Amino acid sequence: MSEERYGEFVLVRRHGEGHVAELALDRPKAMNAVSTEMARSIGAACAALGADPSVRVVVLTSTHERAFCVGADLKERNSFSDADLVRQRPVARGAYTGVLELPVPTIAAVHGFALGGGFELALSCDVIVADRTAVVGLPEVSVGVIPGGGGTQLLPRRVGAARAAELIFTARRVEAVEARELGLVDELVEAGQDRAEALAMGTRIAANSPVGLRNAKRALRVGHGLDLRAGLDIEDAAWRATAFSGDRAEGVAAFNEKRKPQWPGE
Repeated sequence: MSEERYGEFVLVRRHGEGHVAELALDRPKAMNAVSTEMARSIGAACAALGADPSVRVVVLTSTHERAFCVGADLKERNSFSDADLVRQRPVARGAYTGVLELPVPTIAAVHGFALGGGFELALSCDVIVADRTAVVGLPEVSVGVIPGGGGTQLLPRRVGAARAAELIFTARRVEAVEARELGLVDELVEAGQDRAEALAMGTRIAANSPVGLRNAKRALRVGHGLDLRAGLDIEDAAWRATAFSGDRAEGVAAFNEKRKPQWPGE
């Protein structure tokens, strides 16, 4: 396993053959509250991982024992003028869109508090694995703002408009079991097992065609919300981009020869 730091608060670990990248939020003294510096580092790490053709899966984790991420750094924000807040906005937004726009499958491993921007980072992933200590929510209206890391758009896509409205307007926190029942998280595991399960899922995913994974994700993301005919056209374009690749030829050959594929990744 190799490690690389992005600034002081973001750690990227490579697992196995390097195809599974773990992006670890590592600001334990602040329960991973997202400061300007940390947001910039998340964006930089995502840009590097997205441009690396060897990366097949990204797993978003936390080094803090009791929290995934408690959201924006409100202590820092308390010192901001309006002009400071305007200047910070593109940096903060870059962290969330950085995760959201990763071209490979993404998995969030959530334990403890995942609130506000912390939950939005998880919502930006394709799959959320949570343990039984997880508490999630978008409490922004209780401190005079609104979700600004994608929450008003990503949450209704998961749970529907009315449920998202109830959760955002009440600012309530949702514990793990209810979160799973409502679809706020996708997998529920025993306490302390979220990272291990997310990495195991990432390893299973990374065994598949890297060309197929990227094009499947693109079809899922770009096609979502379109009418059926337009969505099927997006799928067809993604299928064509995969069907004439080296990965498709290798996958068919490996299946017929009853062996493990050696993906060329192109």
